[in-house]
Amino acid sequence: MKIVTLTLNSTLDKSANVDGIVPDKKLKCHSITYAPGGGGINVTRVLKRLEVTSTCIYPCAGEHGRLSTQLLLKEKIHPRPITVKNPIRENFAVRDTQSGLQYRFGMPENVLSNHELFRIRKTIHDNIQEGDILVLSGSIPESVPLNYYISLLNNIPKSVKVIVDSSGPVLRETLQYPLFLIKPNQKELANLVGRESLSSREQEEVALKLIHSEKVQYVVVSLGKDGAFLAYKDKIIYQGNPKFPKKSTIGAGDSMVAGLLYGILLESSPAQMLKWGVVCGVAATMIEGTGLATQANIKKVLKKL
Repeated sequence: MKIVTLTLNSTLDKSANVDGIVPDKKLKCHSITYAPGGGGINVTRVLKRLEVTSTCIYPCAGEHGRLSTQLLLKEKIHPRPITVKNPIRENFAVRDTQSGLQYRFGMPENVLSNHELFRIRKTIHDNIQEGDILVLSGSIPESVPLNYYISLLNNIPKSVKVIVDSSGPVLRETLQYPLFLIKPNQKELANLVGRESLSSREQEEVALKLIHSEKVQYVVVSLGKDGAFLAYKDKIIYQGNPKFPKKSTIGAGDSMVAGLLYGILLESSPAQMLKWGVVCGVAATMIEGTGLATQANIKKVLKKL
């Protein structure tokens, strides 16, 4: 069984610290770090730390793209960049060391042509086989048609387990294909049914309705500081978060997806699969900037569960 991750909106993530954010003053940044980013790329990076190899496919161009690929190679990940015309985006996060608050700035999305999307789709088809797992993670650029994932999925083997971590119209559109697992947060789940928010009971009902409609086998709903719940068959399982100081939420959702994948590879029970997801998600919040879940922090969280 092979894992393939696709990141259409790949990015170079830059993070820095500032000792007090105030207006109209030149602020001195320090502790600057760079990391390859985007949903599927982050999933691949955390899987590597769990000693799981995956095929990482993403569009790449410009200085940001080249640096992202170099950083992935430094982590001993063998990426599959697809060369495109337009440079990939950069995201920027700043943490105020005095208040502990983090500010995140997202730059304009990647622009992909129809020919480039065709090449990405062909690369997926060339790298996916019967029984593999395909992870479609992160936002998609505005230049990409909403039915792009469907066009991709209609040409892969039916035995491939498809995991989608996206939101809004893209997730709604992709649910036309029978998925293995989705991981919305509370707001994303509510938006699926045209609501701004849902009560706890309504969240469970919506998740189970998705299961019973046979659109997806597992629905994992992230509850932020309260952990997550998993819906499957006629059951709901909750897993709370162990308490650790939170330094950053960047990549926590992607780290959770990596943990869920790890549980799937171990052929764990649904409860254990959810546990691995929550463990990796919490571990990602324990490090500043774009650090994601590390082996050391994963072990710390496991000890508390």
